[in-house]
Amino acid sequence: MSEAYESWLTFAREDLRMSELAIADGLYNQVCFHAQQCAEKTTKALLIIQGQVPPRTHRLGDLVNLLDPNPLAAIALYVQLLDRFYIPTRYPDALPGSLLEGLPEASDAQEALALARQIFEMVTQELRQFEGEQEQ
Repeated sequence: MSEAYESWLTFAREDLRMSELAIADGLYNQVCFHAQQCAEKTTKALLIIQGQVPPRTHRLGDLVNLLDPNPLAAIALYVQLLDRFYIPTRYPDALPGSLLEGLPEASDAQEALALARQIFEMVTQELRQFEGEQEQ
């Protein structure tokens, strides 16, 4: 089980890094896409730790609701807001109006990146506690 969640966490860390690199170049749609992916993969790592098989979905709303206990409960609504970026930032032929204001702007990217960092930190803290319990 350890290897499975670690793989998800490694990919999540890489998505977070891609967001950080993209924001420096003003690639706001990529910042938002990779922030959503970081949150998704981080959440899936936590589901694995909880003994669940992560469903094949990209919807954070679905994933967050499966967590039990849910360390993201206090920010669950914010986490789910990242879902608005998955389709329109990934596919150039996404349905018009997917993002009412068009492609993400700098403020969207900054918000998405900050939230991805927060989710990553909260979940990695939870995972460290789990690992500590396993060692005892």
